[in-house]
Amino acid sequence: MSPDAKKMTRVLILSASYGSGHNAAARSLAAGFERAGATVTVVDHFAELVHPVFDRASRALYYTILRQAPFLWALGYALGDRMTSDSSLTLGVSRLGTRRLAALLERLAPDVVVTVHATPAAAMSALARHGTRTPPHTTVVTDFVAHSQWIARHVDRYCVAAGEVRHEFIARGIPADRVVVTGVPLRADFADPLAQSAARASLGLSARAPVVLAMAGSQGSLGRLPDVARALLAMRRPLQGLIVAGRDRKLHATLARLCDGSPIRALGYVDDVRRLMTAADLLVTKAGGMTLAEAMASETPLLLYGSLPGQERRNERFAARAGIALAARSRSELAALLEHALAEPELLEHLRGRMRRLSRPDATEDIVAAVLEREVRAP
Repeated sequence: MSPDAKKMTRVLILSASYGSGHNAAARSLAAGFERAGATVTVVDHFAELVHPVFDRASRALYYTILRQAPFLWALGYALGDRMTSDSSLTLGVSRLGTRRLAALLERLAPDVVVTVHATPAAAMSALARHGTRTPPHTTVVTDFVAHSQWIARHVDRYCVAAGEVRHEFIARGIPADRVVVTGVPLRADFADPLAQSAARASLGLSARAPVVLAMAGSQGSLGRLPDVARALLAMRRPLQGLIVAGRDRKLHATLARLCDGSPIRALGYVDDVRRLMTAADLLVTKAGGMTLAEAMASETPLLLYGSLPGQERRNERFAARAGIALAARSRSELAALLEHALAEPELLEHLRGRMRRLSRPDATEDIVAAVLEREVRAP
């Protein structure tokens, strides 16, 4: 496609506010498309195409289940993987918002559509299945797994996080030419070099003691950060800690009390995650897809702890098998692996080396380039 044609391209990105990763991917892609000269519209599928009350209520239920009964989410995730995205057993989820989506497509007339969440991807496919003319549709999978609810017949292209994920999609019947390994879209600053010494200096951290960063996404209470704080406080070796509570003010206050007077610092929501990861020798976190991609781009060794059932446990399995992470399932394992990792520089370097081989810091640009070519259409 010529540069002039690319400048005329109208891109519609469909996202959802379940967890922070989908919207972060949408923002990164929007910026990437704009840098390429395209016109971009980002729409929250549930809030704008279903109903804002449904969006708020379903998100509240989602977070309540994750906090109070994560086994129910694990059950639902496993059952969802055993049925197709257009199955009647999904109770019409794949058709949510299709009426307003059809009207939006007619009004905006986008040249291409990009989805970063499974539900709008299935809704786009449902429209095509029922005869609505739809533009070329790419779905960007933001986890390191292939799940049935991401798979729909009329998706033209899947952009996936890693070669192993591509193999899973192909094994489930998706033609190989429709699955592209691009990585997870990241903000542009993850592709820029940043020295650890500079990152530490900007954060007021010493170069003489190792730095452990702990986080659990924007909703910090979904992780087990107090466990991490206590494990770090119990360690006898010199270290520095940064624990990011995200938007949870109550958790931030709890962590601040726990760490008061120690070399471990509790932080609230932080936008500049890249700088924190670059400063750290080790990142303790649950296995969100976006977090794994950011850690790989920053080459920050991972110790996974508190991963939620469902996609995070499967992300954790991918990371352990790929050799980019250690994984703890209990407080005693967490303490032992923290000591092991900080006592073995060779182990941390091994994890970094594996990350260098798998990292895709240019994922956003690769996805943009693939979408603007528009060469693949589903049958």
